[in-house]
Parts: sequence; C-alpha cells; structure tokens
Amino acid sequence: MDTTRLSPLIAIVGCDGSGKSTVIAAVVAWASRLAPTQAVHLGKQSGNVARALGRLPWLGAFIDRRIAHKTDKTRAERNIKVPGFFTALVICLFSLRRAYRYKCMMTLRRRGIVVVSDRYPQLDVAGAYDGPGLSVDAPGNVVVRWMARRERALFEWMTHYRPDLVIRLNVDLDVACARKPDHRRELLAAKVAATQQLKFNGAPIVDINANQPLPDVLAAAQTAAAAALAALGYREPDPLAS
Repeated sequence: MDTTRLSPLIAIVGCDGSGKSTVIAAVVAWASRLAPTQAVHLGKQSGNVARALGRLPWLGAFIDRRIAHKTDKTRAERNIKVPGFFTALVICLFSLRRAYRYKCMMTLRRRGIVVVSDRYPQLDVAGAYDGPGLSVDAPGNVVVRWMARRERALFEWMTHYRPDLVIRLNVDLDVACARKPDHRRELLAAKVAATQQLKFNGAPIVDINANQPLPDVLAAAQTAAAAALAALGYREPDPLAS
C-alpha cells in the first residue's frame, strides 16, 4: 500500500447520538489552521437517499416505502440467508455509491487536503455499521452471491487504507436514545455494542467518552487530532519564531 503521497485522514466514528457531526465540524475548523482540510461522509446515507426519492412526484412515496421495507427486512435476515434480488441490488447500489465517495476522498488526499471523515468502512462487524450488507457465505441465488463477492471486494479495497487516526466516540444506550428519540432503540443498541468491536485494520484508535459535556468531548477530540497531525509534521506555527 503506497501512502507516501496521501495527506492525513482522521476518521470519527460512533453511534448516532454520540455527537459525531459536532466533533467533526470542530476538528475541521481547528485542523484548517494547519492545512487545507475537508470533511467527507463515508457512510451509506440511505436515509438521505430515501428522503430525496420520497420527494419525487407519483412514485416517490412508493419508492420510499419500498426502500424502508427492504432495509428492515435485510436487517432481520442478515447472516441468515441471502436476500432477494431487489434487496441485494439496492444494497449493492449503496455500496457502489459509498465506493465512489471513497474514491473522491482519496483524490482529496492525493491533492494534499487533510480529510476528516464521518464514519469509515470496516470488516470487523458483519453486515452492519458501515460493513458489507451482503454475506458471501450465506446460501441463495447465484447472482446475489456474485454481488456479495463484488461488494466484499470493494470493502477489502477501502479498508486496505487505514486512517491515520480513528476517534471513537463511545456513548451509553440511554444517552443515545435521549439524544435521538426518533431512532429505534434496538438499532441504537446494536450500534452501541458494535462500536467497541471496530478495529479498522489496526489503525490507531483514541476512545472518547461521549457521555461527557460537549466542551470536554471537543477538547479531547482536538487533543487527539493535534497529536496525530503533529506526528505527521502538521504543527501550528510558533508565534515567537522569527
């Protein structure tokens, strides 16, 4: 893996309600003082797509309901059997969209722009939390199994590049539910449990207690980012230096 021409990448991960968006904005604002910095989103963003499609005339409401139904069905069937063709196709399209945004992120790094990512692809937790949506081992349709292998290959390529730092925001389930009352508790519980299992191919990880008051979380995130960037030669100029 040739990373000699890649600028730093800081990935910020955590369950919904852990404060990712706020932390990312703060880290980007601080890191921009050292070098050109940009935030990117490397998650599936299925909710954003579904909302956009749902606004389409005539077919919008149908498509929105269809995607929501297939998403819930896939969560229930994951690691039990390969889903049907339509469900697998939707999953693959989302994975291809994620891979496209990942390639755009890599282009930014090659241009010397420091990247702060919201989420990051992983292979540690099967089926969920920014991992492949299809199982290559489950029995099922031969075409769907082929799509599962192609999706797995995409994730193997993306996870081959390790972030220079992962800031992992850990939040308790009750806190996450209080901050995200519109989210289903069982889905948040799965994300809270999965967060600690993410290793990101051996990338350096700094754990931050996201139950703390926001100023404390932001200070800890900035300290972690500053240390990682300083080790790579990105330091604030000394105002006393001549």
